[in-house]
Amino acid sequence: MRHLLAAAVLTFATPVTFAEANWPQWRGPDWTGEAKQADPPVEWSETKNVKWKVRIPGGHGNSTPVIWGDRIYVQTAVPAKGEAAAAAPTAQPAGGGGGGRPGGRRPGGGGGMSTPAPTEPYKFVIMALDKSTGKTVWEKTAAEVVPHEGHHRDHGFASFSPATDGKRLIVLFGSRGLYGYDMDGNLKWSKDLGKQQTRNSFGEGTSPVLHKDTVIVNWDHEGADFIAAFDADTGAEKWRTPRDEATTWVTPLVVEHAGQTQVIVSATNKIRSYDLATGKQIWECGGMTANVIPTPVHADGVVYVTSGFRGSNLLAIKLGKTGDLTGTDAILWSAKKGTPYVPSPLLSGNRLYFFQGNEARLSCYDVKTGKPLYEAERIEDLQGVYASPVAAGGRVYLVGRNGVTVVIKDADKVEVLATNTLTDRIDASPAVVGNEIFLRGKDHLYCIGAK
Repeated sequence: MRHLLAAAVLTFATPVTFAEANWPQWRGPDWTGEAKQADPPVEWSETKNVKWKVRIPGGHGNSTPVIWGDRIYVQTAVPAKGEAAAAAPTAQPAGGGGGGRPGGRRPGGGGGMSTPAPTEPYKFVIMALDKSTGKTVWEKTAAEVVPHEGHHRDHGFASFSPATDGKRLIVLFGSRGLYGYDMDGNLKWSKDLGKQQTRNSFGEGTSPVLHKDTVIVNWDHEGADFIAAFDADTGAEKWRTPRDEATTWVTPLVVEHAGQTQVIVSATNKIRSYDLATGKQIWECGGMTANVIPTPVHADGVVYVTSGFRGSNLLAIKLGKTGDLTGTDAILWSAKKGTPYVPSPLLSGNRLYFFQGNEARLSCYDVKTGKPLYEAERIEDLQGVYASPVAAGGRVYLVGRNGVTVVIKDADKVEVLATNTLTDRIDASPAVVGNEIFLRGKDHLYCIGAK
């Protein structure tokens, strides 16, 4: 009886200790954007509930930090000759995002939305910060090279988020390599995956995935595409599966279903699922728009996939079938309007939240019925949105590009609880752990906690 009780306690405690107590990857412990055990502040400003604020070198702060224990890990790219020596991109209004277009302008053909390729080297840096103080614990330069192409002027050369399991820290800098570190910043292995040629030189930003002993990287660009798996301890390649897609910026989603671990990747031509063990395709489904960016979310055997550039689509796909699922009964329900371009959706309980394009218009659907609870409701005070929403403590946190965060009740109707303003612009998605929320602005990283 004692062993059964101990097993029950361990089964309950492990997810809280090792997942919910941390923010180990892009979109949080369950890949949904929800921190179930967290309870961060509702209100803050530059003079209220800011525990610390530190400048992150390099600017263009679009990479969401990951958090494990008492450390925060964040990526950045810094001009090797100093930040003042780098040519600044054309200023972009904070609002951005009209009609689902980044910056409110059409990205077709570049249209001045991309910076020119640099002529000087950049340092591609991973930093570990003390969670309590924001002070740098260690800093490592993974590579120092001249980038071969520019990037979208709203972003930078380090829009990737790292991933960790408390033993290993996986860092992807795209064309600058894939790296495996220990938690103290000691490099264990590295891989050169080649050079991407992104659509309109919009840049790179797909984050790596760490699942148990495997690292997964998706590599969709204007050249030869693939998805590949690597040994998390050695970097040895386990498998590589070719793909046929235009540039996407989607981070893969790992789902365990019916005894099989799947890697699900959304893209313009097809949404595809791969067997984590072998790389073999399990199923595919059409229906997404161009320039796919949002990461899917999953719960209870259903995957919710969105895209919102030059069209809108949301598919609720029931797992368990193989082959081409397009137009089959595997599609439980769908929506054809108000879906996001850059921000990923948030799944909190039975509610699916998502923005329209890059606009401050929020929709919320009941995932069990596929019915909207509200649609494209304007969130006042937000000016454009790139950051994905997060949920904690019965609340939803909505971050605008102008540095404003609107906190609403996690409910069937919009009920604004607070509107909070910081001076830095914010495009990176929040990370939430315990009683704190971490917001990375273009120049600074904030720790928001009750003081």
